[in-house]
Amino acid sequence: MEKPNTWSKDELLAYILLFIAHSDLDESKKEKEYILSRVDKSVYQRVHEKFEEDNDYQSIQNIVEGVKSHDYYRNDLADLFADIKLIAFADGEMDQMEKLAYNTLKKILK
Repeated sequence: MEKPNTWSKDELLAYILLFIAHSDLDESKKEKEYILSRVDKSVYQRVHEKFEEDNDYQSIQNIVEGVKSHDYYRNDLADLFADIKLIAFADGEMDQMEKLAYNTLKKILK
């Protein structure tokens, strides 16, 4: 898969949602279903392969680089953070690790 600065909006969104879904070390069936409701299955599979190769530090760097190098969320990060909250609550509740990942992204992306 290409570098984050060449990702499509769907690829970037899928990667961010995977990061949140995996923040508690478990991507639930409901979280996967939510991601697939937002992006195409082929995008999900391609991005999931890349995500599995990366460690947490690389994931955060990829997210920051992807958001900063595109205008996808330039004017308003509210839509992105709404999606992040929805993935965090997809399995019923936002656990502590998901809260931490959410707050970390909110802090570094603003």
